[in-house]
Amino acid sequence: MAFLYFSTIFLFLVLCVLLCAVILMQESKSSGLGASFGGETSESLFGASTADVLKRFTAWIALIFFIACILLSLWTAALGRSKTTAPAFTMEHIES
Repeated sequence: MAFLYFSTIFLFLVLCVLLCAVILMQESKSSGLGASFGGETSESLFGASTADVLKRFTAWIALIFFIACILLSLWTAALGRSKTTAPAFTMEHIES
């Protein structure tokens, strides 16, 4: 169970890095990260409709990110409730 949990967290971190990269690749009002690949603002790295494709891809990745964030939060809360964290001695044992 622990392996599955930590591999899911690793995949979530990969998703975070991918989302950051896709956001940075989008064309901004200035030149953006696409200009660092050697192209001008009129040229695009991935074809003529790059802006539309990247916007749609960013929206899907953001949706997957939010769903994964909620699921991991619920899973972590469930794991925290399943472990017993009660102290060995209660106040009744200490007073008597």
